[in-house]
Amino acid sequence: RGAARAQWRGRARAMAEGPQPKRKREDEEEKNGGAPAQGGAAAALTLSDLRVRRILRESARDKIVFLHAERVGLSGEGTDAVVILEKTPFQEEKIPDLLKKPMNAELQMHNDIYCTFYLSPPPELSEIKATVVYPATEKHIQKYLRQEVHLIRETWEDYKNITLPFIQSQSFSIQWVYNILEKKAEADRIVHENPDPSNGFVLVPDLKWNQNQLEDLYLIALVHRREIKSLRDLTAEHLPLLRNVLQEGKEAIVKRFGVPGSQLRIYLHYQPSYHHLHVHFTALGYDAPGSSVERAHLLADVIDNLAMDSTYYQKRALTFPLRADEPLFKKFQEAGKV
Repeated sequence: RGAARAQWRGRARAMAEGPQPKRKREDEEEKNGGAPAQGGAAAALTLSDLRVRRILRESARDKIVFLHAERVGLSGEGTDAVVILEKTPFQEEKIPDLLKKPMNAELQMHNDIYCTFYLSPPPELSEIKATVVYPATEKHIQKYLRQEVHLIRETWEDYKNITLPFIQSQSFSIQWVYNILEKKAEADRIVHENPDPSNGFVLVPDLKWNQNQLEDLYLIALVHRREIKSLRDLTAEHLPLLRNVLQEGKEAIVKRFGVPGSQLRIYLHYQPSYHHLHVHFTALGYDAPGSSVERAHLLADVIDNLAMDSTYYQKRALTFPLRADEPLFKKFQEAGKV
């Protein structure tokens, strides 16, 4: 397995150095009225064009901060942007350089056998990943603003009467999903594909993973079938599809990256962030966003539940978190369910 990991790191570095296509994720396509992103404006943007207005949210644990920024035009009017600054994970091959290369090492504390230093490493060892959403709507800003979170206990009746009508009323584009499935975008990033229109899927790296290390490995399986929105739509009819995703996904990852299935967390979200059935594959040691018990459903458990009862997910209540500012939360409030 070590040899496989070493070979993959070489491929990953080559991938990182080459041009990387950008996926239009759901949080980049939630535009007013579902309008497409203004790609030309975003392409011309540089970080030095932006000025910070406020910190929306930060996490000391995850080493990430979300900023509300703006770009001021020649007319003096500002256009909103969201900037996400995230410290990149350590890369195993570069760790020895942290101690070898010249840098400022300021002693902060010394007590018996314990010492604490603050290091100022050279730029190549202290990278920060910057993600920019521009132009940003008020919805983008609210998405990253710190908000109260509530747990919703959704019955099947709640789903039919509240959640499903809300989903059907939305116009958020998932064209980026169809672009991948149709190989109009990111075709060179596909790790595995089963082309069967009913029981097939495409496996691609998630954009949260920079592909430079295995510790935060993250891939997404997108099914070819377009009518399956979420866990709620699944029945025993879909077992061949789900078993293909589970088995072939694990085989593809161990073959390409040397990570066995026993070291993978394979799960679905409910509620999902976009309504086209997809499955998350993450490294077991990585505390991936949304992998907590109130949102993640292990794929193996989903398969077992459907094998026992074809309508399992049309019968049981499901719990999921919603932020206080989310429109769906307001729908549950209006229905007296919160």
